Amino acid sequence: MGKRVRGLAVVAMLLGFALLVSACTQQMAQQPSYRPYQPSGLFADGTSARPLPADTVARGQLRDDTLLFTGKEAGQDATEFPFPITRAVLDRGRQRFEIYCTPCHGYVGDGDGVVVQRGFTAPPSYHSDRLRQAPVGHFFDVVTNGFGSMPAYATQVTVPDRWAIIAYIRALQLSQAAPLADVPPEDRTQLEQQP
Repeated sequence: MGKRVRGLAVVAMLLGFALLVSACTQQMAQQPSYRPYQPSGLFADGTSARPLPADTVARGQLRDDTLLFTGKEAGQDATEFPFPITRAVLDRGRQRFEIYCTPCHGYVGDGDGVVVQRGFTAPPSYHSDRLRQAPVGHFFDVVTNGFGSMPAYATQVTVPDRWAIIAYIRALQLSQAAPLADVPPEDRTQLEQQP
């Protein structure tokens, strides 16, 4: 009787397993769904594609810091950076400047890059009085949207990198027009000794 009970138990388990497996089939390839722009009677406009609700923002795309993302304060070009400028920011700005800006603006920003030497329109020097006095928001707007023969770099250069480049441009401007009084005394004597 023990073998018979075990045999029935095995048959019952197999039957239960077969019923369980057949009840759990997934028919993902056959589920009802719409293809993009397929007509639908479900909605009043007759389309299956739904418009995004008003003011919908993709995750990570909320641009609520006006200064950071536009370079403007109260509708005017910003005069201050949206974050502190550190040595790391300047180093990143120099790296990005050398990639994106030196072909036209040159390594010191005087507008004599390699493409200018080959006949392209020369950009203005960063060391002109007009650009030394321009607010940082002006530079952000030009890098983002382009100006004159300069194309927009919004798709190539991220927002934080644009600000880093602008910080580096300010450092270049300072390096070319700094008064001797701004140099630390221990370095000033070395500069005064050079011919």
